[in-house]
Amino acid sequence: MAYILRHSPEEFGLRPNVEGFVPLGELVRALRTVYPDVTEELVREIVERDAKGHYEIRGDKIRARYGHSFPVSLNHEEDTESRVLYHGTPRKNLERILREGLKPMKRQFVHLSTSKSEALETGRRHGRDVVLLLIDADCLRRKGLKVYKAGKNVRIVEKVPPECIILEA
Repeated sequence: MAYILRHSPEEFGLRPNVEGFVPLGELVRALRTVYPDVTEELVREIVERDAKGHYEIRGDKIRARYGHSFPVSLNHEEDTESRVLYHGTPRKNLERILREGLKPMKRQFVHLSTSKSEALETGRRHGRDVVLLLIDADCLRRKGLKVYKAGKNVRIVEKVPPECIILEA
């Protein structure tokens, strides 16, 4: 689901609207090309049980809430309360990040977390030697950057300037 909804809907004959939504029935048909036993009920259960809130169903449409590699108007609620956010990254990236900041790379936004453990878990997908970065959310706001609530613990921002990054001690 993540690959289809975040990166390549057209590969499966889907045409997301401007907010990234596709008809749920069409997603089920696309998933059946790879997993023949998928049902709409199973997809709904996956969305409901997803601890990170990756997906959103609205009526008869579904979308990924974040992580897109194509332009999507997400219209998420702004997070004005968080003061510190976290980002786990392989140590090999640290020097560049401290010099250039965090960039969305092949995605629309930089992904941050309200949870240290989830940030570290995400960082470990790219290597075992991970460092935890603390992100000063107030610094982001002073720089004119808005932080959005994209999932239960996931926050997204256009970029993170180096001066808003603090190394975990």
